[in-house]
Amino acid sequence: MKRVLATVLLIIVGLCYSYGQESKYTVLAAKVIDGDTIPFVRLKEVEIYSLKIPKSRKAQKRLTKLVKNVKIVYPYAKLAGIKLRKYEDMLMNAATDKERKQIMKQAEKEINEEYGGELKELNFTQGKILIKLIDRETGDSSYELVQELRGKFTAFWYQAFARIWGYNLKEKYDPDGEDRQIEVIVRMIERGQL
Repeated sequence: MKRVLATVLLIIVGLCYSYGQESKYTVLAAKVIDGDTIPFVRLKEVEIYSLKIPKSRKAQKRLTKLVKNVKIVYPYAKLAGIKLRKYEDMLMNAATDKERKQIMKQAEKEINEEYGGELKELNFTQGKILIKLIDRETGDSSYELVQELRGKFTAFWYQAFARIWGYNLKEKYDPDGEDRQIEVIVRMIERGQL
C-alpha cells in the first residue's frame, strides 16, 4: 500500500513539475503545402498614415501651419461631440419645449463661460477647420446642429453672419477628397504620431 501511495505521489509531483516548465515552443495552426509546413498566423490590421511632404518650401510651410491649426482645433471638435451627446440625452428627456429651451440656454451659457474666450482667439483658418471637424465628430454640419438645437430662424441668422465673415456653416467634411490632409493629420493625432 505504501509503495502504491509513494508511486502515485511521485507521478503527481512529476506531472506538476513538468507542467511548471516553460515551453520554448508555441503551437500554431499550420498548413502543409507540398511537404512543407507553413504556419498560419493572424496579424492585427494596421493602418499606415503619413503626410505627403511637398517639395516646395512654400507648400511645406502651408502643411506645417495646417498641422499646427488642426492640433489647436481638434480638441474643441472632440469636445463638441462629447457635449452634443450629453445635451442630446438631456433634451430627449425634456418634457416640454420650455424646458428644452432652458436646457439649451444653460448649455450655451456653460460653453461660453468655459470656452468662449479661447474660441474667440482662433484665427480665420482655425475657425474653418473647426467647422469641418465638428461635422466629422458629430456627423452633422454646424448649420444642421444649430437648426436642430436652436431652430431654423436662429440657424438662418448664424449662417448669414458666418457668410459675411467668410465662413459657411453648411460646409461638409470630405475625408476622401478636399479634406484628405486634415483626416490624415487627425488620425495621426489620435494614434499619438503627432
